[in-house]
Order: sequence, then C-alpha cells, then structure tokens
Amino acid sequence: MPTGSILHYFWLSLGMGALSLLTPCVFPMVPITVSFFANHSSKTRAGALRMAALYGLGIMFTFVALGMSLAILFGASGINKLASNPWVNLLITAIFLGFALSLLGVFFMQLPTGLMNKLNSASSSKQQGSIVGTMLMGLTFSLTSFTCTAPFVGTLLVLAAQGNWRWPLVGMLGFSFVFALPFFLLALLPQLMTQMPRAGGWMNSVKVVMGFLEIAAAMKFLSNADLVWHWNIFTRTTVLCIWTGCLLLVVAYLLGWFRLDHDSPVDAVSGPRVVFALLFLAGAIWLSNGLAGHKLGDIDAFLPPADSDNSAQLQTATVSAEAPWIMNDLKGGLAQAKQEGKPVFVDFTGYTCTNCRWMESNIFSKPAIEKDMNRFVKVRLYTDGDGDIYSKQQDYEDKQFGTVALPLYALLDADGKTIDTSAGVTRDPNAFAAFLAKAK
Repeated sequence: MPTGSILHYFWLSLGMGALSLLTPCVFPMVPITVSFFANHSSKTRAGALRMAALYGLGIMFTFVALGMSLAILFGASGINKLASNPWVNLLITAIFLGFALSLLGVFFMQLPTGLMNKLNSASSSKQQGSIVGTMLMGLTFSLTSFTCTAPFVGTLLVLAAQGNWRWPLVGMLGFSFVFALPFFLLALLPQLMTQMPRAGGWMNSVKVVMGFLEIAAAMKFLSNADLVWHWNIFTRTTVLCIWTGCLLLVVAYLLGWFRLDHDSPVDAVSGPRVVFALLFLAGAIWLSNGLAGHKLGDIDAFLPPADSDNSAQLQTATVSAEAPWIMNDLKGGLAQAKQEGKPVFVDFTGYTCTNCRWMESNIFSKPAIEKDMNRFVKVRLYTDGDGDIYSKQQDYEDKQFGTVALPLYALLDADGKTIDTSAGVTRDPNAFAAFLAKAK
C-alpha cells in the first residue's frame, strides 16, 4: 500500500470503528456506562469533561495496546483466527444468552461485587482515585467487547504481518477513537437521563424486547461454530426460523398476549406498542421470505450460506450446477485449468466471514456475473477452518498476495501466475465484472 494512501487507510479505520459499534457486545455496556457515571458524576462541567475524557482514553489505550500486542505476538492472522475460533464463538454465544436471560428476568446479572466495590471506592475517592477508577472502567469495557470487534481489528492489523507498524498504529488509533466517542458522550452527559421518561413498565418492556433480540444475535455466533465444525445443525433455515420466532414473540409480547412474572399489568395496549409490534411483524414476514429461498440483501451476510442447508459438509457445496466449485484444492484446480485451457478464479473465504457471504449472495448470484464466472475454473479456499489445510491456505494467501484479509479474489492463469486480485466488498457488479474481464 503506497505511503500516499495512509489518509485513506485512516478513513477506513474510522469506518471500521463505526461498524464495530453495531456489534451486540457493545449494547450491554451502554446501561453500565450510564449507571456508573450517573452515580459518580462530577459536580463541575470541567470535572465531568475530565472524567469522560479519561474514560474515552482508557478505551482507546486498551484497544491500541491490546491490538498492537496481539499483532506483535501472533500477527494479523492470529487475530483473525481468534475471531473465527469456534470455542470463542461458543463463549460469545453463552455470554449473549446470559444477557438475554438476565433481560428476560430469569436472573439478575451484574458485574462481580469485588470489581464493583473497587470501581466505587476508586471513583469516589480523591482525584487520583477517580482517574484509576475511570480508566479501569474503560479497560473493562474494551476487554469485554474485544471478542466482537476482533474481525474489524484484525482487518486493520493486516499490515502488521508485513512489518510496517506505522500503519497499524494509525489504524488502531482511528478505530478506537470512533469506537470510544459515543461512550465519551454518554459519560459526559449523564444528566440527560433525568430528561427521559420516568422509570416504569415501559423500561421493563424494552428490556424484554432486547432480551429476545439478544437471543437472535447469539445465533450468529453459534452458527459460526457450526460452520467451522460442520455440524450442519444451525443452517441458514434454522437460524432464520429462530430469528423469525424471536420477532413473533416480540410482537405477541408487545400486544399483551403474554407477560413475564416481573412485568407490570397492562390494562390496554398503547399506540406505541401497536406501532412497534407492526414493525417487528413486518420484519418477521420479511425474514420468512428468506425461508422460501428469496434473497435478503445485507441480512444474508450474517446468515450461514444457503448451500449449508443442502449438504452435510461445505467442502462438497456448489454454487452452480453448471460450474461447481473446487473446494480447498488449488493444485487440483490448476491441473483442471491446464487441461481445459481456462483461467482460474480463486476465492479466499472464511466460514465466519460476513463480507464473503454478502458477495456470494449479492454479487456472485447476478446472472451476468455467474455466467462470466463459469468460464473460469473456480476454486474456493477457506482460511479459518479447524485443521492444518486451512492454516496452509492462509499462509499461502499471506505469502503470495501479502494479506490475510477476507474475502480476497485472485485471477490466475493455468500456470498459477497472478493476473490480478480484488480484496474486500464491492457493491458495484460492473466493477466486479471489469475485474473478471482482466482474465481473457
């Protein structure tokens, strides 16, 4: 990457930070942040600004230090493998299900008493103690959310594997700045909570709705483990059924068809409840279209691939009956290409790669693109599976193309020489068609 494009790289890191705020790991920390600073807010505007800045800096420092340390010890590939590790995904699944059960009132979840006591004592003491307590809150938040943000961090740290440490440092600073900014504002303005409606039944309703949404979010990570270990249980159809069921339960709850033990009695269904119920019902109907085989646009990126419903193992999956993919066998693909006199299209992909699923669903499926790709010998190489073959394919991607980013598309001639490459997501089918056209 040329030096002159470091500004573009910085803007990319800002975008990654913004996207990471949409991950479910972030949501549970919002009420914890507001609660902490509401109970320990400064009496002066300058003091509130100092505390909020320290909290934001604590988040930034943790991300930069942790990200760079992992890059030094394991490289960018190690961070990507951490994000796709099935045990890590199962742990995240358990965490989200725990959050969901807590929001649904099954049990009360809070930070460990010892940690809360330390935070309280540190932040309620003198200025030095306040600094320690606030920085510790930033550290705790960063560590809690790092498992969800690892895919974004890993993408930014790809250049670390090439020995250029200035780029990853700039990337981590940009990423952590955007990621910390909303929580800086939450910490700075706790008095806004006093302007919100008084606590009551509506707050519990929000918690219950969020609980069902947390269950839906957990299915994404559970399906990641399924894909890596080839269980073939949490397929696209299964996940869509669970998501649709969660939305329908939200609809029934908002309309008062059932309530939980800790709910306040609902004498009449209010207008806002009806409006939100209709919105969730529309979402459930839309998701049900996916069960009928229709495309769901950007949502498809968060679902297992459609072919996981029809095969016991992804290695045998095909996208088109006319031109099947050769799975995890580049040598075999090159041999076939030489025999048939065709170029080779190599798709470096991942079982847990959301951008890969988006490209497969929204670009590869275009009739013109699919027809053009059929003139290639198509090889799909997974780099995040559980086994030596996946590590070797990731090493090949790194050594041959200087990156471990996913997705990466490479055009090769029959002798294995690189014609051109294309990394990441493109939403322009014409641009992808122009890329394919480079291989005659």
